Amino acid sequence: MPVTSGSLTPNATTSGVSLLANTQPCNGYVEFCTRSYGNITYVAAHNSPFVMQNNVAANQNLEVAQQLDDGIRMLQGQIHELNGILHYCHTSCDLLDSGPVEDYLGKVADWLRKNPFEVISIVIGNGDFIELEKFIEPLQNSGIADMAYIPSSNNTLQYNHWPTLGDLILQGKRVIIYMDYKADETRVAYILDEFTYMWETPFSPTDANFPCTIDRPLGMTNDGGKLYMANHNLNAELTVFGETILIPDKVNLNRSNAVSGYGSLGLAAEHCTALWCRPPTFLLVDFYDVGDGSVFEVAAKMNDVSYTSTCCSKPSTSAGASSVLRLRDLMVFLLVVIFLSELF
Repeated sequence: MPVTSGSLTPNATTSGVSLLANTQPCNGYVEFCTRSYGNITYVAAHNSPFVMQNNVAANQNLEVAQQLDDGIRMLQGQIHELNGILHYCHTSCDLLDSGPVEDYLGKVADWLRKNPFEVISIVIGNGDFIELEKFIEPLQNSGIADMAYIPSSNNTLQYNHWPTLGDLILQGKRVIIYMDYKADETRVAYILDEFTYMWETPFSPTDANFPCTIDRPLGMTNDGGKLYMANHNLNAELTVFGETILIPDKVNLNRSNAVSGYGSLGLAAEHCTALWCRPPTFLLVDFYDVGDGSVFEVAAKMNDVSYTSTCCSKPSTSAGASSVLRLRDLMVFLLVVIFLSELF
């Protein structure tokens, strides 16, 4: 829905920087300053921290600061506990350990301080059901907690009742933090229960048609006007030693991230828009840089604005990387999956 440009209070400041009336973009566009947070489509990095060359469990090519520079505005990732410290790990820290949560979020906080007119979202994947209070220390020490938005009322349950980006910027609350499991806003007010505020399409999709049906939370049949996330990170099934595992479908990445055509992000977003009468709030993708900005072009189309930026930086390569390393990582991945399947 087109929104006319508004103005931010000329003498208002955030992080010591003046907000200029009618000229200062919010998340890259002046139009967004007066648009509700829930009425904008954002590109989301699936497993944002998992950047490791020649590791089959990686989901992104570029580090988080570059992701944000390029236009990613939602960061999602799995968190596990390792020796009493929260780490971003993929399935198991033996497979891919991207380091302490506090370190990663510290980089995000640094980027936000340098970019005071940007609003981002973070989704914490807590599949291990780690106790909520264990997240307080890394969130506070990183500086992210100080920037986190706390809803003033349950009006934010509706997608169009959220504050505008301009309001969030003026308040200095430019990070919206969600957690999929174990969130409790009566205990930690700034960690929002994800499925109170949004729903998701099928998780870990393997169908290139990308059905835009409600998958999580379980049992939900009506979208209730909530935010919603289109999971567009296509996976391929691999069966080894009788075990079937899912790995990112790198073969079809150009198709998956494309603006149009079968299996494309653009077509999936259009399908969701037709089905739910509004675009997805979040477009979750792997290796967003594949396609030279095509994923951002899709989001711009959903937002009725033009994408004129350039994208993306090329990932650095590790010296000495080889097929032996790739084979080793694949075998570790398979062994971890088999071990976990025997446990559960």
